[in-house]
Amino acid sequence: MIGYLTPNYPLVAAFRSLPKTRTRPADRVSQRIFKLAPKLSDYFRDGEFLASKGDLDRPISGLAMDSRRVMPGNLFFALPGRRADGTSFVDEAIQRGAVAIVGERIPAGTAARVTYIQVADARRALALVSQRYFNFPDKALDLVGVTGTHGKTTVTSLLKHLLATPAQRVGLIGTIHYDLGTRIVPSYRTTPESLELYGLLAQMRDAGCRQAALEISAEGIDQQRVLGLQLGVAVFTNLTSDHREHKQIFGTGTGPAPRAVAINLDDPAGRSLVAAVAPSVKVVTFGESPMATVRAENVRLNFKHTLLRLVWPEGSMEIESAFIGRYNVSNLLAAFAACYALGRDPSVIAARLKSFGGVPGRMERIDEGQPFNVFVDYAHTDDALHSALGMLRAATPGRLFVVFGCGGNRDRSKRALMTGAVQEFADQAWATADNPRGETLGQIFSDMQAGVPDAAKITFTEDRRRAISLALEAARAGDCVLIAGKGHENYQEFADTIVPFDDRQVVRELIGTQSIQPA
Repeated sequence: MIGYLTPNYPLVAAFRSLPKTRTRPADRVSQRIFKLAPKLSDYFRDGEFLASKGDLDRPISGLAMDSRRVMPGNLFFALPGRRADGTSFVDEAIQRGAVAIVGERIPAGTAARVTYIQVADARRALALVSQRYFNFPDKALDLVGVTGTHGKTTVTSLLKHLLATPAQRVGLIGTIHYDLGTRIVPSYRTTPESLELYGLLAQMRDAGCRQAALEISAEGIDQQRVLGLQLGVAVFTNLTSDHREHKQIFGTGTGPAPRAVAINLDDPAGRSLVAAVAPSVKVVTFGESPMATVRAENVRLNFKHTLLRLVWPEGSMEIESAFIGRYNVSNLLAAFAACYALGRDPSVIAARLKSFGGVPGRMERIDEGQPFNVFVDYAHTDDALHSALGMLRAATPGRLFVVFGCGGNRDRSKRALMTGAVQEFADQAWATADNPRGETLGQIFSDMQAGVPDAAKITFTEDRRRAISLALEAARAGDCVLIAGKGHENYQEFADTIVPFDDRQVVRELIGTQSIQPA
């Protein structure tokens, strides 16, 4: 990805200057550069490929998995994909300067000056080679990997806050952004492809980070993006869908086992996972269960903060947190349990919990002096909406209003379920555009309407700003408005364009222009 990984420009330039008839440069400067260049044979072990054609002892300038990003001297991985086979882009990669190709088949027509390596699984090969190419950055960092259906962003953000000190940077890879120690770049995927992942970890290591927190999605595990990753602690938050891939990072599969695990004992899947962890792995459980290693007692919830007693084997402390909602109690416990598993001082970590202000777009309270509550949240699945609305319904003395939508080019079967969850809790809802992408709002709304048992309680409004405005106009003292689905996102994605749109900013602007009287 442009801006994520920095090419070896001197080596790329040396490859760019090669005469077409030579595989080694003629000038002395380029020859010296080539002598220091990594060689293709450095990154493959015996038995890791099925066949090869061409010189395996040739220098390479870097790795690429997107033919549009290939630079002279690169090793190109032709990955299988949902929409296209990477083998279809081999010719383009060679035209851009690739000197070696890795794929699950060797093309019928091969270029004489290019080396071809056939592997059984191109994604697996990419992960293994990337880890070696970047010199095992995961082994130089205390990595905390967080997986589960919900809570990954909140837990990793909280972990960064708890572990960082003025003298020690902590890296972060997640849904909102990637913090590499000396710079922060936008996130394009919760769990990046293995090439970017190991490259990002290498940048953290080189920037002086000694710890990092990363979100690990079920898709990331399934597509082998974290294959071979050495975790210090693996954290399991919860499981609300039928994913089993998460077990692979807890020492129950073929990959390297983490040194420790932190597992939610309140979740049925967590209790099953505890029994499956290898005996050599340290297990720290968390939850409100009295059997948990780290637990919350005497939990008191309201709209502004959460009060609880945090208990661990050696002590306890009263905590007041800016988090709201019972599921955030679980997230708080998950982050504390991970730090405890790393061997950090529990009293110091517990004290730092009090100063954490929350995660952008995760049940973020918007307070502009209005007499009702407004929250912006990322909830974009039926179970996430069910949890968020259940919590708000229980705490709201007045009416509960919801603005939400369903993303385009995503699972259409969930749209009626999301609408059903909203109808179960909301007094009134406004269904609107989320990120339509390549789908028409007519199609999306049609799917959503299948989950409407009470048409009087929902209005379909295409313009998202208008839908938010209607909800704010209807709210009175004691009411609560939830704007769900986009959270931290500051854009809307349509078929042919992306436009700026931030729910939080829109709310602030509308409250300022609607002359809403302060409480």
